[in-house]
This record gives sequence, structure tokens and C-alpha cells, in this order.
Amino acid sequence: MRLLVPILALATTALCASNFHALNYNPKRQDGSCPNVYQVQDDLKALQPYTSKLRIYSVKDCNQGEPVLRAMENTAWKVELGLWVDGNDATYEADKQELIRLAGVFDFTKQVDAVVVGSEALYRKEQTAEQLAAKVREVKAALAQLGLQSIPVTSSETWPSYYQPLIDAVDFVNMHGFPFWEGVEIGGAVDKMFEHIYGLQKAANGKKVVVGETGWPSDGDNYGASVANLANAQRYLQEFICRAQKENIEYYYFNSFDQSWASTNNASNVEGHWGIMLNDYVTPKFSEPIYTCDSGSIGSSGGNSVSGNAKAGSSSPKCN
Repeated sequence: MRLLVPILALATTALCASNFHALNYNPKRQDGSCPNVYQVQDDLKALQPYTSKLRIYSVKDCNQGEPVLRAMENTAWKVELGLWVDGNDATYEADKQELIRLAGVFDFTKQVDAVVVGSEALYRKEQTAEQLAAKVREVKAALAQLGLQSIPVTSSETWPSYYQPLIDAVDFVNMHGFPFWEGVEIGGAVDKMFEHIYGLQKAANGKKVVVGETGWPSDGDNYGASVANLANAQRYLQEFICRAQKENIEYYYFNSFDQSWASTNNASNVEGHWGIMLNDYVTPKFSEPIYTCDSGSIGSSGGNSVSGNAKAGSSSPKCN
């Protein structure tokens, strides 16, 4: 029998790789099947050169909350736990009850960075802003009853759907932005993304704005002037991350792995191609350094950016 070995060293191993503030992660397997704790452990090993923080979208779907928390137990890994919200409130209730159960099994104060109530439920028009805000307050109250009121609670929404009632309810704003889906040419993509960040910062009344999702697909059909290919995926990654670092914007990059099980029922057939690693869960998509940041470059929208060359710049990638 394979032993579940603590992986404390995984998040602190001195392997040099381009560092991400955090990554989005779904532990489902290539065929869409549910993961076990050993598979999650293997994923963490593959991802540890890049980050020590992940976000999952549901603790109940595939019961993935438990293997993720178990694999991270006694390590330096952190996770944002998601509760899925759709048009059927039973989905949310099941996730909420699983969150409460998991809080009785694991020490959330060690691994859980935040709880995210819903992902683009307003964008999909499955909830109103008032309904989603009520769910955020409900989860905050549930955590407080467990003595976990220090854990922030938020909701993830696309930048134009983050309405004021939701902003007022969350502890920080967790926004999604994808210039690719706006049909933007790659040369203006990061400026467009930061326009959205600045707009939400103005509306947030002093609350922190975190980028919960952004990225660029490496394959698939184009969308307007947005071209899905490896060079553009790396260019967007480089320019966004370097500017986010300089402007102190926290972000969860989308995505950890290419997802062969993801839906292909969309106009551009790109859903399986957003990862920084391939769908074998072990092979990096990009060669190192994935990005290098030139501290002398000045952005056009009041912030700093880098040149368009994905290999440009002279500074070394960060090492954990």
C-alpha cells in the first residue's frame, strides 16, 4: 500500500521556477473522474515549483475538498475553498454543509486562505446580486459560529457583474477578467485587463481587489482579434504577472493544468487549453523562465508593464 507521506517540503523546495501568486485548480482527472488524495498529492508535487497557493471551485463536487485538504495537511500549502452556486440552491446548501463538516475534520486556520461563495453565478444569471450577497453573509455567519470568523469570505464574478450589493457583502473583491473573451488583440490585452481592475478598485470602497481568474488560451479557435496560441499565452502571462507584481495586485492565474474534460461547447473551442501545465499533469507547457520582468518598463495606464517579448527582460525568475 502506498503511504501518504507528508509533503511539507513541497512548497519550500529550492527549485527555481517562475513564481505565481496563486493558481486555480480542479483536481478532476483527464476523463472527468474524481481524484483520490494520492493523485492530488502528485498534482501538488508538479505544481510546487510554481506556487504554494491554490483555489478550488467546490468542496462537494467529486467531494474534492477532503482529498485537497488531506494532501495539504501539515504542509505550507494554502487553499481558497469554493462553494458552487447555480440556479438550484440545493447545490449551494450541499457545498455549505460539506464546508461545515470539513471544518470539523481539518484545522482551517492552517490551510484555508479564504472561502469563495460562487463563481460567475451572476454572469450566468443564475442568482441576483442580492441573493448571492445573502449567501456570502450566511457563510460568514456559519464560520463565525465555528470560531473561524478570521477566514475571509468572498465571491468570484466577472468584472462587469460585480454589482454593489455583492461588493458590500464580501471581505474582498474577487474578480474575473479575460481580455481574450473581449476579442482584444494581444498587444492591448493587459492594458484592457487593468482598466477593469482600476474600475473595480474605484467601486470597492477601499476593499482589496484580487484577480480571481485571468489567463490566455494556448490553443483553440480565435475570438475576434484574440488569437489563441502558445506565444500569445506566454506573452499575456508575462505582461500581466510583471505588472501585477509591480502594482501589488494579488491574483489566481487560470489555470494549473490543461483540462481535457472541459466543455468544448463554445464558440472558440479553447476550454481545455488554459493551463500552465499539460493535461498529463506533469509536463510544463512553457520552458523556463516562463516570464522575466524588466523593472525599468513603465505601463501606459498609470502602472508598470514589460515589453511584448515573452523572453524579454534581464531579471531572474523568482525562486521559492
